[in-house]
Amino acid sequence: MRVRKMFAALDIHKNFSHAIICGEDGRIIKEGRIKTTEEDIRKFFAGYKPTKVALEATTLSTWIVDVLDAMGIEPKVAHPYKTRLIAESQIKTDKIDAEILVHLLRTNLLPTSYIPPRFIRELRALITQRVFYGRLSGKLKNRIYSELNRRGIKYETKRIFGNKGKEWLRSLNIRNITSNLSLLEHVEKEIKALDIEIIRIGKEIKEVRLLTTIPGVGWYSALLIYAYIGDIERFPSEEKFFSYAGLVPGVKQSGDKRYYGRIINQSCKLLRWILIQDTWAHICAAPDSKISRHYEKLRKKKCKQVAIVGAARKLAQVIYWMLKKGKEYEG
Repeated sequence: MRVRKMFAALDIHKNFSHAIICGEDGRIIKEGRIKTTEEDIRKFFAGYKPTKVALEATTLSTWIVDVLDAMGIEPKVAHPYKTRLIAESQIKTDKIDAEILVHLLRTNLLPTSYIPPRFIRELRALITQRVFYGRLSGKLKNRIYSELNRRGIKYETKRIFGNKGKEWLRSLNIRNITSNLSLLEHVEKEIKALDIEIIRIGKEIKEVRLLTTIPGVGWYSALLIYAYIGDIERFPSEEKFFSYAGLVPGVKQSGDKRYYGRIINQSCKLLRWILIQDTWAHICAAPDSKISRHYEKLRKKKCKQVAIVGAARKLAQVIYWMLKKGKEYEG
C-alpha cells in the first residue's frame, strides 16, 4: 500500500503559532494553535511525518528550521516578497495564512527563500554584530561632535578619538561627552575582539582568502561578502548575483518602451553596502585597475553616486567569477 504524502505549514508568531497538516489531495489531517516552543512543535508532529513544512520568513524561523531538520522534515521558507497571497488577503487570520502556505507547498507553487546551512547562519550572526557595533561607534562619535559643536568648542576631527584626544575630552568635564566616550571605548573593545575572531575564521575559509586578494577588500569585508553569498553555485548567472546584491535598476516595460529606475530595494542591502564601500577603497588602492577605470569612465557621464554603483557592479562581477573559478584577483 502506497504511503500517503503529507505536507504541513506553520504560521509563526512569538508566543503562539498556527500549525496545519494536509494530505496530497488537500484534505486537512490535523490543525491547531500551539505554543512556539520546540516541545510543542515536536508534540504536534508526533505520529505524523510530513514531507515538507512551509514557514514564513521571520527571525523565529531560524531555530525552527533546525528543529525540523533534526526531526527529518524538510523545511521550506516562503519568499517574503513573492508570497503575495498572504500579504494581499482581505480576510487575514493565522488559520487562513497557514492554509494558504500549505496549499502552495503541496501544489509546488510556494516561492521559497534560500536557507543557508548552520555554519553560514552563524557567520552572518557574527558579521551583523560587527556591523552593529561599527554603526554604534559612528553614532556615539557623532553625539560627541554634536555636543562640542553645541557648546562652540573647537577641535581637530582627525585626532579627537586618539589617546590624547580622549584625555582632552575627559578634561572638559562635560557629562554627556564623558558618558558617550565611556560607551564608545567599550564598543571599540568589542570591535577589536570581533575583528580578531573574524580574521581567525576568515583565514580558515578558502573563498574568504581569495577575496582578500582584491585591493581594498579586507578580512571583515571578505567574510561579510562570503557569509551573504554562501555557495556561489546557487546563482546560475552573474545577472542573478547582481540582482541579489541590489546592483541593478528597476525596470518597467509598457509595449515596446522600457523604463529604468533606481536600483532595486528587494535585495541583500548589507551586501550592496559593503560592495560599494569596498569599491571606494579599491579605487584608492588600485587607481589603474579595470574597476577604477570603469568608475572614471562613468563619472564623466554620470554623477558620483551612479558611477560608484556601476563600479560596484563591476566589482561584483569580478567576485562572482573569482569564486566560480576559485582563482585569485588578477586586476
